[in-house]
Amino acid sequence: MHQIATTAAFMLALVPSVYGHGKITSPPIREPGSAMEAVCGQQVFNNQNSNDQGNSQNELQVALTQTDYNAAKCNLFLCKGYQFEDNTANVQTFSPGQVIPMTAVISAPHTGTCNVSVVNALTNTQISDNLIFFPDYASNAHPIPANNTAFSITMPTNLGNQCNTPGTCVIQWWWNAASINQTYESCVDFVMSGSGSGTIPNPTTTTASMTTTTTTSDNSCEADDVGGTICTWFDQSATEMVII
Repeated sequence: MHQIATTAAFMLALVPSVYGHGKITSPPIREPGSAMEAVCGQQVFNNQNSNDQGNSQNELQVALTQTDYNAAKCNLFLCKGYQFEDNTANVQTFSPGQVIPMTAVISAPHTGTCNVSVVNALTNTQISDNLIFFPDYASNAHPIPANNTAFSITMPTNLGNQCNTPGTCVIQWWWNAASINQTYESCVDFVMSGSGSGTIPNPTTTTASMTTTTTTSDNSCEADDVGGTICTWFDQSATEMVII
C-alpha cells in the first residue's frame, strides 16, 4: 500500500511538467482529430487530445517510439501536426488590413520569444513579415504582461491571392522557449483575397530552433501605453509590436 501511494504521489508530481503550458484561444484554432491520428499515429493523437497546450518536442518524443507515425505527412512543427481536414469548419474569412484581436492562455510560463505570422501550410513557409513579435514572452522571471495573452495583429495587404483557398494559409502563433527546448504552436486557418500583389522579401521556413524577424526601411515607431513600442512598416503594410 505504501509503495502504491508513493508511486501515485510521484505521478501527480509529474503532472505540472506534462500538462498545460499554452495556446491561442481566439480566433478558433486547429484542433486534433481523426485525420491527425491517421498520419501522426494514435499515441500522438492521444497525447494532444488530452492536452492540446503541450509542446511539439513532447509530441516528437512520443511519435518516434510509434510505428504508425508518418513524419512527412504529420509535420509536427507545422501546427503541431494538426490537419486541415479536421478543421474545415474553423476556417475564418479576413480582409487585407483587418485588425484581428487574439487571445492566448499561458498556463505554465517559460521565458522565450513569440511571433505571429502568416504561413503557407502547404509548404510550411512563412509568407509575411512577423505581424507581432515579443522578444521576452511568457517569462517566469517576472509577472506576465497583459499583452502576452491579449493582443492584436493587422492582416498583410500584399499577399495577393495566395490565401484565397481554404487550407493554404494559417496565422501561426509560435512561442519558442529555447532555453528548455520547448515550442508551442497554434494555427488559425483563414481565407483572404483582394490584397495587393507585392513580393514578400526573404520568406523563411519556421523551425523549432529559429525565430525569424524582418527589418525594413521607411518605418516609424511610437511608444504604446504598456511600456512597449509599436512600429509600422508602410512599404510592407505590416505591423510589429516589440515589447521592451
